Amino acid sequence: MTLGPARRRGLGSEVADLVREAIFDGRYPPGSALREVELSEALQVSRGPVRDALRVLEREGLVRAEWHRGTTVAVLSLQDVAELDSLRGALEVLAVERVVATGASLDEISAAAEEMERARTPHEMVRCDIAFHDAVYAAAGHSRLVQAWEAIRSQVHLFLLTRVQLSTDGYLEQIREEHRDLVAALRLGNAEGALKLFAVHRRHAFDVLNSGS
Repeated sequence: MTLGPARRRGLGSEVADLVREAIFDGRYPPGSALREVELSEALQVSRGPVRDALRVLEREGLVRAEWHRGTTVAVLSLQDVAELDSLRGALEVLAVERVVATGASLDEISAAAEEMERARTPHEMVRCDIAFHDAVYAAAGHSRLVQAWEAIRSQVHLFLLTRVQLSTDGYLEQIREEHRDLVAALRLGNAEGALKLFAVHRRHAFDVLNSGS
């Protein structure tokens, strides 16, 4: 059997990282057009790496390509929101149960919650929120669970960005308080109580998106 040459991580991956960050920090909100020519000029690369990058982001669910509209930052439908919420909930049940059952260290989870005290904008807080849940999945000690989370992580980030686009009233303090409560519940080692609080935390974002649609 003859194999082709191995490809190292290329320019397309770097462009994908840059465009992803631009989406996450609000420079390209949901619905924004992502034009190959403009991106290649802004990033000073040819259109090939840009095209590769957009395909990566499409696989992540961050962008959508349609023949009559070109490529745009994904706008989540009600079905998208419901599916993400239900899948995220199923994954979190396993993650929280394992964190409690194994007596995992909560140091990184606590540190992620403390970082929220320094967030000054909704976009910073969304990043902190995602980092907190990264820490929960890491503490669960289940590699395939982490992979499942990473498969939807970018879409959940977009989900939360869509939530703050609709309303930021009281958002920063609400998220800080919710995550303080989540850490406290995990420290008590009561899986049932912790799962109820995680479900309430998810429900708040879900309700904002549903009421705003």
